Amino acid sequence: MALPKELLKVSVEEYLAREEKSEVRHEYVAGYIFAMAGATDAHNVIAGNVHAQVRFHLRRSGCRVYTIDMKLRVEALDAFYYPHVMVTCEAFAAKSVFKSKPILLVEVLSPGTELTDRREKLSAYFKLKTLIEYVLISQDERQVEIYRRDKRGKVQMYVLGESNEVRFESLPNGALTLTMDDIYEDVIFSQPAQPLED
Repeated sequence: MALPKELLKVSVEEYLAREEKSEVRHEYVAGYIFAMAGATDAHNVIAGNVHAQVRFHLRRSGCRVYTIDMKLRVEALDAFYYPHVMVTCEAFAAKSVFKSKPILLVEVLSPGTELTDRREKLSAYFKLKTLIEYVLISQDERQVEIYRRDKRGKVQMYVLGESNEVRFESLPNGALTLTMDDIYEDVIFSQPAQPLED
């Protein structure tokens, strides 16, 4: 994909300084900054559901779960991303604005970012040696894909549907099993047409 001519390369330091003051979140890849689009109701509810379940599971484990406001640094690619849900066991640092050693990353798919999530981020995220699981959650149907690194370092893919449970095996205090109802709680896929007002 060709980059627009008006894009200018900036340093990591300049990106971080700009991002601290920006009202819009931006991801950073090899010197270029890309604005992030807003999310739908379904997208937010799904990410919130997963965050809540994982946070409760991780209590007193020494690990933490972050939502989309915490950046992830992929140093090998000179990149910063905003995963929808991220789990790391890095030491707590009150002033830190990014993490770099996740064990679990979750993205909720949307039409505008699905290809990036499936290609660029899949490749980028597994450059992080600590990452065990990368999870893609559809917001249009009850479907979850898990990319999991096995003990030999190979990445296996699992596609889960309506009748399956979803196991996050990367968590240090034992696997967390979620049903599709847990993940999609309060998400309505088809709504009747609303009558027009007079």
